[in-house]
Amino acid sequence: MLRAVAEQGYTQPTPIQSQGIPVVLAGRDLLAAAQTGTGKTAGFTLPMLQLLEQKPLDHQKPRALVLVPTRELAVQVEEAVRTYGKHVDPRTALIYGGVGFTPQVEELRRGADIVVATPGRLLDHSGEGTIDLSKVEILVLDEADRMLDMGFIHDIRRVLALLPAKRQNLLFSATFPDEVRKLAAGFMHDPVTVEVAPRNTPVELIDQIAYPVNQDRKRALLSHLVKSGNWQQVLVFTRTKHGANRLAEQLERDGIQTAAIHGNKSQPQRMKALQRFKDCELQVLVATDIAARGIDIESLPHVVNYDLPHVPEDYVHRIGRTGRAGESGQAVSLVSGEDRGYFSDIERLIGRKIEQVVVPGFEPGSGYHSAQPQPQPQQQREQQRGGGQPGNGQRNPRHNGQRNPRHNGQRRPDNRNDAPRGPRPQGAAPAQGQRRDRGRGQGRPQQGGLTAMPSEITQQALYQEQLEHHRRQQAEEQQQERAQAQPQPSPQRQEPQQPQQQQPQSQQPRQEPPRLQRAPESARTVPALFAPIRRKGG
Repeated sequence: MLRAVAEQGYTQPTPIQSQGIPVVLAGRDLLAAAQTGTGKTAGFTLPMLQLLEQKPLDHQKPRALVLVPTRELAVQVEEAVRTYGKHVDPRTALIYGGVGFTPQVEELRRGADIVVATPGRLLDHSGEGTIDLSKVEILVLDEADRMLDMGFIHDIRRVLALLPAKRQNLLFSATFPDEVRKLAAGFMHDPVTVEVAPRNTPVELIDQIAYPVNQDRKRALLSHLVKSGNWQQVLVFTRTKHGANRLAEQLERDGIQTAAIHGNKSQPQRMKALQRFKDCELQVLVATDIAARGIDIESLPHVVNYDLPHVPEDYVHRIGRTGRAGESGQAVSLVSGEDRGYFSDIERLIGRKIEQVVVPGFEPGSGYHSAQPQPQPQQQREQQRGGGQPGNGQRNPRHNGQRNPRHNGQRRPDNRNDAPRGPRPQGAAPAQGQRRDRGRGQGRPQQGGLTAMPSEITQQALYQEQLEHHRRQQAEEQQQERAQAQPQPSPQRQEPQQPQQQQPQSQQPRQEPPRLQRAPESARTVPALFAPIRRKGG
């Protein structure tokens, strides 16, 4: 392993490595927090490989498990394991979602000593019986704070229940909030805590600067900074997936080679964009926080906060993509009037003031200091409902800020085609896969068990009303005919009073013409007027 480390050009361990590796080699549980980019991955990979090497590697059941929050980080960690262990020859398996399930099954059948996985896909394999975790000796939780932020706490606990009680636990994280300590207290045994820097502080080698600008001028300012500074590798953070796509398209129109990565992109698309960015084929890579977690690019010079994060700890994670392994870097924040509150929270967290520079031609307007933060999407929906739904700006009390436990972080399957569509008794719960009636269209007629559209319902109701009117007119006309026939009785007119006697058609009395032909003009026009509606509704 020392030879592999030397081949990578490393001669001196980083603080987290020099303090954490001896603890791991001693067999103790470890809680390690360090600044982003200071070598946490090597801090657990190197001692883990050495411990596994003490026994022959049989390449059967996994003996080490590394849990990470994102696909990109899983790829990075697995690559580090293969790099540092190439002279030890451990077998690794890479397990994450967004790609085919069968190739991972085949890889596990071939045998693996170390498994690097995201929690959700790992549980899928466990449920299918394609992985056996009963021989795991070392458990590593990397970026534990991010896994908690993403709602993986329940998945982590389910994974812990699958592991042997006797094992070594290592927990590494860039930040060390109290939630991480609470999680560690539930499964770690007398851990040694290593913090090589104050909590939630960025690397000192990162030059941090902020540019005040109006919200609608952010894109133009970013384009100006990239072009005027001749920036070649720029990692830009946005808050939403849609915002990442929109910004990438706008920068492309400005003549800047740009791509976007986020959760809606397939894994091959994300890997291709990331590789192009590493190869300097792209000037700008726009990413969301989750997609960018685990991006490891040597000497990345620029990180831009296009949208400031609502959680100040995410700022530390973002700018930690630059200034890695002793290299310098620049972190730029575009601060609009709506972002000033988030900017103050960031300064309070890192314990320092960030320099603010106004770019000529992009001076903020007069309303900059009076602008209010934009409401969150959840708040916007509640405001549009008029505050009538639970919360009035608060989280739904049923969820308590957690994702729906029924979904377990997965997209709800669309089983509506398999669900019964017929009407159900009033007050009964909807069948599984069937949409709940949320008060819209209650009491409206249905056809074939499917709720009709409002326009169809209106047309059907009008047609039924006109049809009843037409029938009433026919009945009135028949009554008038019978009344006119009674004052002039004749033997021939008495024959219709005996309907029981069947006569040959040739001997039957003259039949009256069809009713619609005897109807007055106003009645005869009703079906014709609504014929288009009848054809459209039917």
